[in-house]
Amino acid sequence: MEQYTEANNAGRTGRKGRSRSVGTAEVMKYVIAVLILGYVAVILLFTGGSSKPFDEVARRVEASLDSGSLSKQSGQALKRYYGLNSADYKGAMLYSSDASISVEEVLLIEAKNEAQTAEIREAVERRIEQRRNDFDGYAPEQVQLLENAQVLVRGRFVFMAVSPDAEQYRTAFVKSL
Repeated sequence: MEQYTEANNAGRTGRKGRSRSVGTAEVMKYVIAVLILGYVAVILLFTGGSSKPFDEVARRVEASLDSGSLSKQSGQALKRYYGLNSADYKGAMLYSSDASISVEEVLLIEAKNEAQTAEIREAVERRIEQRRNDFDGYAPEQVQLLENAQVLVRGRFVFMAVSPDAEQYRTAFVKSL
């Protein structure tokens, strides 16, 4: 009668008595690798800019705007409302409501460098806060629009929309990049 040994068992399992199941450590290595790759992809997606020229991006955003309630403003309006000089940037576009009791605005600026991007973002936040203070207490629906403002920085582009259609405008901006 043959004696059962580990050597005899090796031929049956292929590994001296151990099964071929994948260990948890191996699975975790792959899960962590996939998570890291996903994280890098998300970071690149949200910080990556666009190689498209400002005029092309602005044209696509403008096409999505409600021309009945918003009108294009000059560089002087950008200076008055945001404290920003349009000549300092690659491109600037500002639309706002003709009605003085409306907070609707859409802003698109392409900065020349990262420092300008931060400066523009701060100016946008100040503008939203200023308008919130102006309308707080007597126009709650306008304050709600400000609370739901869409502010987005993609590369050197800074986008802001305060409108009932802000998400639609944001989508148009993202697709234009």
